Amino acid sequence: MTVPNNPYPSVTVDTTAHPVDGADTWYVVGLSGIPSSDNQGHTSNAGFVTTGDGVVVYDALGTPSLGFELIRRIREVTDEPIRYVIAGHYHADHIYGLQAFADHTGAHIIGQELAKSYLDSGTARQRLAQRRDVLFPWVDENTRVVHPDEFFDAEHTLKLGDKTFRLLHAGPAHSLDDVIMVIEETGVVFAGDIVFDGRLPFVGDDDVNTRNWIDRLDMVQEMDPSFLIPGHGDATRHAARAVSFTRGYLRDLRETMADAVENFLSFDEAYDAADWSKYENVTAFAETHRRNASAVFLEIESEMF
Repeated sequence: MTVPNNPYPSVTVDTTAHPVDGADTWYVVGLSGIPSSDNQGHTSNAGFVTTGDGVVVYDALGTPSLGFELIRRIREVTDEPIRYVIAGHYHADHIYGLQAFADHTGAHIIGQELAKSYLDSGTARQRLAQRRDVLFPWVDENTRVVHPDEFFDAEHTLKLGDKTFRLLHAGPAHSLDDVIMVIEETGVVFAGDIVFDGRLPFVGDDDVNTRNWIDRLDMVQEMDPSFLIPGHGDATRHAARAVSFTRGYLRDLRETMADAVENFLSFDEAYDAADWSKYENVTAFAETHRRNASAVFLEIESEMF
């Protein structure tokens, strides 16, 4: 198979595609942490599935360079055409790699309907400017937000070759447009950022809905995946353990902040009084936890009042 050279600024981070035994599925694991020049923006996961009639890709990684590395990994495995890319959600650490697929494969990109609120928004422009600063040269003046070719609402089914892909809208949860992808024949589930494993989730955006998020985690567990690929962290055959990590953290945030709101405490009073020790050594605690707690405090206030 011909493996093309990367036309974007080179990366040195590990983009190895790991196989899921017996499932025609591979996944790439990002580095735990927040996007920075140290990890070259490679913090999220992605993967792909061969079907005998083409490849379906889930997520595209956080820079055009990384997106093209994912294409290179696909070409190490198969010459099947890349037919579809599923956008797990439109957050910056997942979407800039779509540019490589749009420009070099002709793949059909599918996103969830509520992603439209992000496209061409001030938030999208601000985040791209921030990434150009933090992740140059991998995100630069030529990097753009690629729009889906097709949107779906609650559920969408794709049949390609010997595989059936069920796309489920799981938002609003981590984002408005969260998408879970289930491969029916193998039971493999790409959960996107509904599941974080080994690092704290990011809960700080205005469109986060942690109550729905916990419900969606219950839904993933009820699926009983044969293999679970989260948005961040290691993929696993032990889906219940990975799901319980994210769910437990969100429940702790909600219970602590609900008690504070009910007792008319300020956020600072509630945060300082709480015991966060079991999370202090988890990756991304310093960068995200206080902001997460503040976002949930405001969310609980809105729910109650």
